[in-house]
Amino acid sequence: MTRLSHLTLRNFLIALHDVLATAVALIAAFYLRFDGGPLFYDRLPLLLRVLPYFLVFSVAVCYLLNLTTAKWRFISLPDALNILRVATVLAVALVVLDYIIVAPSVAGSTFFIGRVTIILYWFLEVFCLSALRFAYRYFRYTRVRHHARVEDASAALLVGRAADAEILLRGIESGAVKRIWPVGVVSPSSADRGQLIRSIPVLGGMDDIEDVIADFSRRTKPIVRVVMLPSAFEPEAHPESVLMRARRLGLIVSRLPSLESGDAPRLTAVAVEDLLLRPSENIDHARLEALLKGKAVIVTGGGGSIGSEICHRIATFGAARLLILENSEPALYAVTESLAAQQSSATIEGRIADIRDRDRVIRLMKAFKPDLVFHAAALKHVPILERDWSEGVKTNIFGSINVADAALAAGADAMVMISTDKAIEPVSMLGLTKRFAEMYCQALDHDLAIQAAGKPRMRFISVRFGNVLASNGSVVPKFKAQIEAGGPVTVTHPEMVRYFMTIREACDLVITAAGHALAVERPNVSVYVLNMGQPVKIVDLAERMIRLSGLQPGFDIEIVFSGMRPGERLNEILFASQEPTVEIGEAGIMAARPNQPPMQTLRKWTAALEQAIVQDDPTTIKAILKDAVPEFGSTAA
Repeated sequence: MTRLSHLTLRNFLIALHDVLATAVALIAAFYLRFDGGPLFYDRLPLLLRVLPYFLVFSVAVCYLLNLTTAKWRFISLPDALNILRVATVLAVALVVLDYIIVAPSVAGSTFFIGRVTIILYWFLEVFCLSALRFAYRYFRYTRVRHHARVEDASAALLVGRAADAEILLRGIESGAVKRIWPVGVVSPSSADRGQLIRSIPVLGGMDDIEDVIADFSRRTKPIVRVVMLPSAFEPEAHPESVLMRARRLGLIVSRLPSLESGDAPRLTAVAVEDLLLRPSENIDHARLEALLKGKAVIVTGGGGSIGSEICHRIATFGAARLLILENSEPALYAVTESLAAQQSSATIEGRIADIRDRDRVIRLMKAFKPDLVFHAAALKHVPILERDWSEGVKTNIFGSINVADAALAAGADAMVMISTDKAIEPVSMLGLTKRFAEMYCQALDHDLAIQAAGKPRMRFISVRFGNVLASNGSVVPKFKAQIEAGGPVTVTHPEMVRYFMTIREACDLVITAAGHALAVERPNVSVYVLNMGQPVKIVDLAERMIRLSGLQPGFDIEIVFSGMRPGERLNEILFASQEPTVEIGEAGIMAARPNQPPMQTLRKWTAALEQAIVQDDPTTIKAILKDAVPEFGSTAA
């Protein structure tokens, strides 16, 4: 579909305005240059003959330089520059018209328009094209300010750098953010202080928050809300101190999430986990959009915390169709409703399906014909699987085999299995079952590489990462609930450390890994490990969360060490000793060479496992798994 087919009545009205503005500017330039005297009237007949052609040309110039399609409500510096470009191109056209076409053929050695007239025209054209546009922009701006005041919007103090504050102020002016009105900014940058940002003053630095709030409290409309901008979460801005001081003063605390991924400006609550991590990796969201745009995607376990976020990112990045497979009806309902509220262009379908049901999974995938499959369905809680580990075998091993075989039969370009750092030299049934599933996917990927003989082929990859903040069953929600209940906060061991990531970053890096695996050169790696930064000591995490709640560890809230649970270890590792690492040049992602037994051997193990599961023979099941993964040191019983 061409650009012209997208034009609306509004665009044609803008074009009409620009035609009239150009005509007025040109006639006025002649009138002013010749003082409205005889010389003006002598030139008027020829001017009126030339004018229609010039106006048609001006319409084309305005359209090509995006003036016709720019919405006046959001006019800004780029639009002002486009106005200057249009005026310059039209002025140059007048020079060509005067010096090359009209003067030699009509006026002999006397120029018809003249340099002074063209210079006058340039200034008048800029004025005529911009006056009504900026008047309308100012009208909308003052209207928003008026509504913000009369609708009793909350007086808010913005915390963060000027660039972030400007994004939020634009969101307020456009109507995307409602019912707050900033009265000032405090910034960690000394260069911002004493400046105005869209008429809002920068009132001081991070240490001045109490003074600023106290000053406004003596006025008629005290500050009731603090909005923490993305730069307020940088370590040098001391976000914990900001949050604690604001809460101590009884203020509502909100945050403006990072807009790197293209989200619309909005305010959300400040979660404790926002303050617990190192800065996220810089992710190339344009590349993710290029990978997913127009694709058909299946997500298994799409109602879980990881799966649902992957679904949201897939819809955000422009997938054409999304099929969610989930065995929990409430979870499926929740994610489909949430995606419907997102109002993406993707066609979204949710189906009740258990990945243990091989025939159903194969039928659904063949009918849908996916380009990509993200396999997030799993049983993942370590203590539960140590008790009911045969269920983990059924879901994490046989369920993953079913999904992989179905993706292959459906002709997908790639299947991405969500794995775990616990699959590396596993000591738990979770890690063991995930490692077995990884080996099956690696073997499939290896066999397809041999069959393809260097040609593009389907990819099977696994992506490992550690704990995800705010995911179901993670330690942070557990600690928050214990703190809210008055304690104690239970930590298994004083030396326990874990890796943590935000759910958004983990899911974006999973999609990035899929893009790398599908690159033209099809790299010989099938296990990707997300860079999770430095591991976090769990007891330090607990103490920090207690302080962020305005309480004192050991005084207001006790920390109790409950002892390590079956299947746990003190430190997680990123790669097994038999897995040579590979530098792939992707920020936030590491990779390893494949390390798996032949598919023929894996199929013997799976056949024996299936028979042992049917016979409910735990001894045989354990023996097979230990044979398949010799490094396994499970404490399962």
